[in-house]
Amino acid sequence: MADALAGQLQRFLDHLTVERGLSPNTVAAYRRDLARYGAFLRERGTTDARRVGEGDVAAFMARISASTHGDGRPYRATSLVRALSAVRSFHRYLLREQAAASDPSVSVVRPRLPRSLPKPLPLEDVLRLLTAPEEGSAKGLRDRAVLETLYGAGLRVSELTGLDVDDVDLELGSVRVLGKGGREREVPLGRYAVQALEAYLRLARPQLATVRSRAALFLNQRGGRLTRQGVTLILAEAARRAGIERRVSPHVLRHSFATHLLEGGADVRVVQELLGHASVATTQVYTLVTREHLREVYEMAHPRAHRAVAARREMA
Repeated sequence: MADALAGQLQRFLDHLTVERGLSPNTVAAYRRDLARYGAFLRERGTTDARRVGEGDVAAFMARISASTHGDGRPYRATSLVRALSAVRSFHRYLLREQAAASDPSVSVVRPRLPRSLPKPLPLEDVLRLLTAPEEGSAKGLRDRAVLETLYGAGLRVSELTGLDVDDVDLELGSVRVLGKGGREREVPLGRYAVQALEAYLRLARPQLATVRSRAALFLNQRGGRLTRQGVTLILAEAARRAGIERRVSPHVLRHSFATHLLEGGADVRVVQELLGHASVATTQVYTLVTREHLREVYEMAHPRAHRAVAARREMA
């Protein structure tokens, strides 16, 4: 029997790349999950997606749920959700293209994900982090500009490393960002970020630049475009110098940017635009963080809150 499944899967992956314009990393994640799905279906004697039933999809999810990594760790709920999402997208594509009569994944229950709230840095830690890079050197000026831009504009690390010199307007105090899905947005920069970028561009970038630098805004020590790994190292060094013991990733600064704006009274729709979220539902997780913070402060400070009352009873 001919294996129609291989062609069906490849056409879907081509669709993700060409028509939907997804990033190579996202397509690679789909490819991994669907390769596993295809292998599972072939084990069950199914070589055509049109013959897949709801029981096949449910059995695949049960297989992943019972599987472990090479070191014995079970797969997390996020991995199960991602795998089911890939399978559903594949079958919906076939149905939409009239290459299948039904979608066998539609009734398969999605695993529940535990709510994972971002943990922003306290403002005092952010301020220590931003002033941690050494002063006077080209590297220190670059690192300060990187940190101020990450926090000042709430950028994803991929957005930061993708910036070119022409994307920054120091007179207007803004930066043009190419976000997920190719969506472009303009984000304002605060006074400190503008000052840090101006110092970097005037004093540091000319020292770092080589013929391979081209238009890249942030450069590494060899003159090439700064990478994600390079930004992670800059943050790790700054956190160490600032005496911050927890791991500080670029996304932690993005979380901190959003949380501090909301705590300062910014509207969630404005924060959505600044972050480049397609849906306000994605941004609303930060409102939960600020409500949690308010609850903690209330329970510690109010004389008739549970924690305060309990503390007094313990002292009695």
